[in-house]
Amino acid sequence: MPRIGPAPYTDRMMSRTWHSLVAGMALVVTLPLVAACNSSGTGPSEASSSPANSGTSSPITLEVNQSRDQYGKQAILLQLTNTTDSPVTVTGARLHSALFQGDISWEPSGGSLELPPRQPKSLPAALPAAACKTTDKASPEPNARINYSASDKSPVEESASASDPFGVLPRNADELCIAAEAAAVASLALDPGLEVAADGGTAVVRLVIKPATPGNHPESFTIESFEETTLLAQSPAAPWPQNVTVGSAPQELPLTIRPARCDPHAVAEDKVGTLLPLRVGVGDRKGLLKIAAPNELRGRIYDFVTAACAPAG
Repeated sequence: MPRIGPAPYTDRMMSRTWHSLVAGMALVVTLPLVAACNSSGTGPSEASSSPANSGTSSPITLEVNQSRDQYGKQAILLQLTNTTDSPVTVTGARLHSALFQGDISWEPSGGSLELPPRQPKSLPAALPAAACKTTDKASPEPNARINYSASDKSPVEESASASDPFGVLPRNADELCIAAEAAAVASLALDPGLEVAADGGTAVVRLVIKPATPGNHPESFTIESFEETTLLAQSPAAPWPQNVTVGSAPQELPLTIRPARCDPHAVAEDKVGTLLPLRVGVGDRKGLLKIAAPNELRGRIYDFVTAACAPAG
């Protein structure tokens, strides 16, 4: 009597099924390996082209900073960090920001600079002219390009991660724009002479203001106040003027100064003590306008502070 229903698997049938399954799995595993060897004949090492061409980022990061040495010199620091475990050789760095008319560039004086693994190096770079007519005040983060070579590889230029965590670029761009707009109205400079009081405790320095175009014209700005420095302070008996209008008339503003500090390192370690900050309002801008003492006056101020701080007798 014929059997009704599906026939049971025989040992031979089970063996054929198992071999088919294994063959199929082998084919699936083999396909990716075949795909890796493409029709052009390039292997994996040849297919991984230079990062400069593939658009990947550099292993070097860039952070913007500014020390007291750069303050007042229209310069900043580009801090480069090698994020790898091997040294890299850097031959140039460029930082682009919409706040400036050109790139901020650095090139090593010796042709190249070695960055040790996982260590930063701070490199000074001069600032170009600010883009004062930029309408977008909330500018995007800067972007950088680094020229470097790693190990025995050929030199490449790549985009690098860039950041400005302390707002150095906006602050400097704003100060440069304030200085440019103020200079269009008048020039401001500290006279090289210094009038020391008879008791030696105070002295008078003069701020000389000369109109850019003498005569009657509508341009003007306001010196809202003078700020003290790390080395110089105002005298309580003769406070510095406030809300001075600068316009078409020449002026000389006498500023009575006294030492702001008398510790032994006040003069020896000074960096910005003779850089006088003026808080001004120019057009729609408000901020600091920094007036540097000329070399002759700087020396006289150092002598004055040293003598005023000397112990009596």
